[in-house]
Amino acid sequence: MSKKTPFYDLHKKAGAKLVDFAGFQMPVQYAGIKTEHAAVREAVGMFDVSHMGEFYISGPEALDLIQKVTVNDASKLTEGKAQYTCMCYEDGGIVDDLIIYKLYGDNGYIAVVNASNIEKDLNWILDNNAFDAKVKDQSDDTCLLAVQGPKSVETLQKLTDLDLSDISFYSFEMGSLAGMDNVVFSATGYTGEKGFELYFDKNQVDPEKAWNAIMEAGEEFGIEPCGLGARDTLRLEMGFALYGNDITKNTHPLEARLGWITKLEKGDFIGKEVLQQKKEEGLKRQLAGFVVEGERNIPRQGYEIQNAAGEAIGEVTSGTMSITLGKGIGMGYVAKEFAAEGTEIQIAIRKKTAKAKVARPPFINK
Repeated sequence: MSKKTPFYDLHKKAGAKLVDFAGFQMPVQYAGIKTEHAAVREAVGMFDVSHMGEFYISGPEALDLIQKVTVNDASKLTEGKAQYTCMCYEDGGIVDDLIIYKLYGDNGYIAVVNASNIEKDLNWILDNNAFDAKVKDQSDDTCLLAVQGPKSVETLQKLTDLDLSDISFYSFEMGSLAGMDNVVFSATGYTGEKGFELYFDKNQVDPEKAWNAIMEAGEEFGIEPCGLGARDTLRLEMGFALYGNDITKNTHPLEARLGWITKLEKGDFIGKEVLQQKKEEGLKRQLAGFVVEGERNIPRQGYEIQNAAGEAIGEVTSGTMSITLGKGIGMGYVAKEFAAEGTEIQIAIRKKTAKAKVARPPFINK
């Protein structure tokens, strides 16, 4: 039986096409992926991402636990700041990618994880909790709305006393939304646009009132409710990894272009030894972005990536038609010698091949 977010009835009312995703009934599109994608790139759109997981980690050794299970250096976090990171298995494979938020005062941290990994991630953190730290799963009570696009600040500013232009990227503040208190305004998102992710407890803030207030505030800018379809096309134009596609237990962060969040110089963390070794040995393959030539050639997950001679060198992990560029774009793991920008490759699309060039994301200018 699929779960429903508190916005389910609003999605139905708005005519959303609903699909089962990560155990939830989620909107894949409303007016259409192109319309929703364009709204976010040019004005403002709103996503229900309440299916994501939220764990509160607190106690005297909360930081020690986070440092043990994540690859980034959470000791650098100050109150009101967020950090992108990932968790690894002992062999360096990725458990999940996530965002850690450092709360104000002694309230500890929030770890925000992918919807399909909530149970797995929670068990992984609990299994490795040899510290004086408490882990509480708040996923079922937490609502999460992502308001994204160039007009996101103007839209939300109508509904809060916070000065939103003051909240820098990967920072957050607590404030009121449409007269309702205890809403976290986080300057984060998965689209590459200016925007905020709003976290609140469904028992303290009326989800329907929040949704309707934002839709009304954004009406003058042409706000669109957006589904998973546009979320995917937007993130892929930026080259953001998706767990289950571009990063899995069979990939490690160094080959996944996540070396920038992997702090091998910090203290001990799970997977460190293996990752250190892989770095010293040199990478055998790398996640590379590419742009396909021709207007109708759409790369899809699982398609073979070939060198110019037609020999297999990897496969597509994510692919789509870029709505902004009007060309096929994608990512996939290729042998290291083919990962350099500008390398000519080809994608096996059904019974033909399409020429492509390796390109470093983002694929669009932001």
